[in-house]
Amino acid sequence: MRHAIRTAAACLAAALLAALTPVGTAVADPADDLEPRVDLRVLVVDDGGPAIDAVTAALDGAGTPYTTVDLSDDGRPTVDEDFLADTVDGRPRAKYQGVVLPDDNPFGAGSPEMAALAAYEAEFGVRQVDAYTYAAPAVGLNRPQDPGHAGPLDGTTARVTDAGKAGPFGYLDGEVPFEDNDPRVDESYGYLAVPLADPPGDAVFTSYVDAPVPDSSARGSLIGEYAHDGRRELVVTFVYNRYQQQFRLLARGIVAWLTQGVHLGVDRNHFAVHVDDVLAADDRWNTELNCTPGDVDCGEAGEGVEPDTIRMTAADAEHAARWSDEHGLTLDMAFNGGGSVTHREENDGADPLADRLLADQDAHRWINHTYDHPFLGCAQNTTVVPWRCETDERGNTVWTSRSTVTAQIRDNLDWAAANGLAVDPTELVTGEHSGLAVLPQQPEDNPNLGPALTDTGVTWLASDASRESGQRAAGPARTVPRHPMNVFYNAGRAAEQVDEYNWIYTRASDGGSGICENSSTTTCLDAPLDPATGYTSYIVPLEARIALRHVLANDPRPHFVHQSNLAEDRIAYPVLERLLDDYADLFADDTPLVNLRMKDIGEELRRRAAWKTALDAGDVTAHRIGDTVTVTAPDGTHAPLTLPEGATQRTDGTDRAFGGAYAGLRSGWAGPAADGRASVFDLAGVPDTPETPDTPDEPDDPQAPDPRCLPEFLRLLDLLGLLEKLCGAIVPDAERSTAPDAEPAGELPVPAGVADPVPYGPGDTTGR
Repeated sequence: MRHAIRTAAACLAAALLAALTPVGTAVADPADDLEPRVDLRVLVVDDGGPAIDAVTAALDGAGTPYTTVDLSDDGRPTVDEDFLADTVDGRPRAKYQGVVLPDDNPFGAGSPEMAALAAYEAEFGVRQVDAYTYAAPAVGLNRPQDPGHAGPLDGTTARVTDAGKAGPFGYLDGEVPFEDNDPRVDESYGYLAVPLADPPGDAVFTSYVDAPVPDSSARGSLIGEYAHDGRRELVVTFVYNRYQQQFRLLARGIVAWLTQGVHLGVDRNHFAVHVDDVLAADDRWNTELNCTPGDVDCGEAGEGVEPDTIRMTAADAEHAARWSDEHGLTLDMAFNGGGSVTHREENDGADPLADRLLADQDAHRWINHTYDHPFLGCAQNTTVVPWRCETDERGNTVWTSRSTVTAQIRDNLDWAAANGLAVDPTELVTGEHSGLAVLPQQPEDNPNLGPALTDTGVTWLASDASRESGQRAAGPARTVPRHPMNVFYNAGRAAEQVDEYNWIYTRASDGGSGICENSSTTTCLDAPLDPATGYTSYIVPLEARIALRHVLANDPRPHFVHQSNLAEDRIAYPVLERLLDDYADLFADDTPLVNLRMKDIGEELRRRAAWKTALDAGDVTAHRIGDTVTVTAPDGTHAPLTLPEGATQRTDGTDRAFGGAYAGLRSGWAGPAADGRASVFDLAGVPDTPETPDTPDEPDDPQAPDPRCLPEFLRLLDLLGLLEKLCGAIVPDAERSTAPDAEPAGELPVPAGVADPVPYGPGDTTGR
């Protein structure tokens, strides 16, 4: 270890100088004035388990760069001093600002790699996350017994402690519920243990998240900080995967703690809801035919059956505006002006719905959904189920023309202008996302779509995230993938929703379609839902949980429902209200839902893609020296950044507050500096907090030993055989042992049948 030897040599030299220097004479070391450079990159040591996968997913989602060392790779680099640190322009450089390990020591007892990491963390004040480790004295905890718990944690309600609220988890309101989605399966596993009553030396364990120990009045730690030997570890004693709510709630704080609130990447909780087909009418599910007359799923079965349509009323529109105001969530109304024109033609010029919506237009945002909502891809043959594309005599696909697509976009904008409705013409949602590819019938985009978007100035086009999860180009536009909510477009009443849900998700033997029996993406219900209660008891909590999972995953993509769901029984609102209520129960006021309009979501996705491209190409550098953060990225590339409150960005010689306040920090996209220069941020205004790593002060007396030097100094002197001559006394080995597995005398043994540590819970089938 070059740095260890260098440090020890420096300490030896300091000791020799101290012995030879007259009292009162100080010797200045020029290196003391040279602060180290710490690169904004995380080191992840990967064991292939779900906990490390979850942490890297959080880093990926935020755009935080990291380097992975795969423990299963025989050709992996050795984690030594050269791997961890070097010098740049004569300045010491820490290559990683934080270290994520699968447990407290994945390299094994006495490993030189673990020793190198420990020395590195102590030297540079770099923190370590133990992604999932056994509760033991080595991490500042008693073993999980008397009191303690080792086993499933499903349904446990953990709590953020006062220290956690004052520290990295202050954005949470207090409770951290553990999922229990299936009582037949153990979904989570972990250890509840209390901190050591008398930790060794000056070590301190601070619990940030704890839970009650079963059959005891004690509370056991699930996440806590163990400060010892000049290092800080975040000790996590439960296993999780990237999708579980308990992890998603805590991921932000884990990363903030690891990086001390200074890192590349942005993590916010987004939620936007688009309401399609506003002003138009939606066909209704037929509970007898088990299809939707008037739409493409009935085929010949629907012939001669008059469609029964669902359309909002003026009262529904009034309720929508009031609901948005009361719940603080702006809905995006994707409208079809032709629906109002047709309604007026059929009702002596009257359309109370349109009148009410136009009067309340400022309560919502508005998106062009085409004039009449036609299918804008291939010409459809709907006499068969599933439908297929029409072909001409040569076998070529018949496409909707450029002029038709263009007219549908422009006519709707003209209707909006004539009625004084404010619309951004760059945004478009086509009916059924048509014009874009839809498998299996139409594997490519309508070739006339791109030219029509150019004709009309559309740059943001909605797509279906269940078909295409990522953003892509569509002619001159970029797509904005939207999550479909499982609140069906053809249901205005809860009983209709349940009937269709049962048809899709129950076995043929239970009266359903049986589709679920052969599906690779869905499972069958154990039994059909009760038409009277199934919506509120099953569908609402499930759909709210799925949407909340997207919110907690730093996913900006919007969700969409239909105007039919705001009519009649207004079945969309219970799902939205459940999500909003659950969110309010979980998060503090400084962490609100971010509700962006469509084009801003599209720009967020575009910036993320550009940032990932720059990271993957190695075109980004970022580091911190003292109170200064410097970021260099390719021209035109915005950089996502999270900094503590009080941070500023230097622009044209002026310091301005950076980003926006969120979850106790400041975050946002830093615009590219002019002429390819680096972007510079100042942390001088950041108040000191307990989160700042403690660094021992320089000794006032030049002859007094610096405590940072002592372990390496003693080790080097031992090697030289000079210890007794220079120091006059030998420190007993027992007093200076820094072995990571050293435990206080009399420590209780591991309980019978408990491995140390248990790798993963019994319900986890993720690769290990």
